[in-house]
Amino acid sequence: MTPVLESPSKNKLPWASIAWFAVLLVACYAPVLRALVRQWNGDPDMGHGFFVPLIAGLIIWQRREELSAIKPQPNRWGLLLVLWGGLQLVVATLGAELFSARLAFLITLIGVVWTLGGTIMLRKVAFPLFLLFFMVPIPAVIYSAATFKLQILASKLADDALTLLSIPVLREGNVLELPNQKLSVVEACSGIRSLLSLTFLSLVYGYFFEKKNWIRVVLFFSTIPIAIVANGSRVTITGIMTQIKAELAEGFFHEAQGWVIFMVALAILIIWHQMLIRGTNFIEARRHP
Repeated sequence: MTPVLESPSKNKLPWASIAWFAVLLVACYAPVLRALVRQWNGDPDMGHGFFVPLIAGLIIWQRREELSAIKPQPNRWGLLLVLWGGLQLVVATLGAELFSARLAFLITLIGVVWTLGGTIMLRKVAFPLFLLFFMVPIPAVIYSAATFKLQILASKLADDALTLLSIPVLREGNVLELPNQKLSVVEACSGIRSLLSLTFLSLVYGYFFEKKNWIRVVLFFSTIPIAIVANGSRVTITGIMTQIKAELAEGFFHEAQGWVIFMVALAILIIWHQMLIRGTNFIEARRHP
């Protein structure tokens, strides 16, 4: 008789421990998570926050077969991160510091994964855990400094573009004086919203559609100049529209213009990716004829 070979059984993840820690995490960080969701809903710059945990969860779900094949090796060093996150939460709560409190949740979550699954498991889910940092708004100090610089940069780009198009313009800081109207590049028009969303999408896009890590890195950093040029183009188009009809520079048309420019920026990122692929293939073909 021919012996029947049994397929190797998959390692069972410690679901009971995972569920227990999940309940504890939600219970301890409920006020922090509640405030975070409220900001996603009320802050236009953080509209992508709702999608971050969903996409991170989707990536983990896609890797479930690979993760099930890993034998959990609990690591007590992870408890240090859990304790660190808990202590940071207490200090941040006493000091009413939202960013530190939200960061404490992610630190604790990473500590829980390390504690229950071990180092190998932590490495396997490192990317979706990294994505979760994009659901946390950046500190107000950094946000204000970055926003102001982006406002000035968008104003300069628009000033140069309008001058090139022979439209009279006088720039004072982030204010553009046009023949028919004064155009102020406020925080909402700084481009920070596009930059945050585009960098997150570049990571997700690179994960699903690219295998080479160096191209993923190039795509990520390419979002910075793409977002800056796209926002400068938006301000320029707004300046042109004010010369046609002032009402087109605000309200529905202005918001719709922002969405169109963002989609164009995303299309540019995809085209740039295809150019990188073709360039790489061309170089490899020349090296190995």
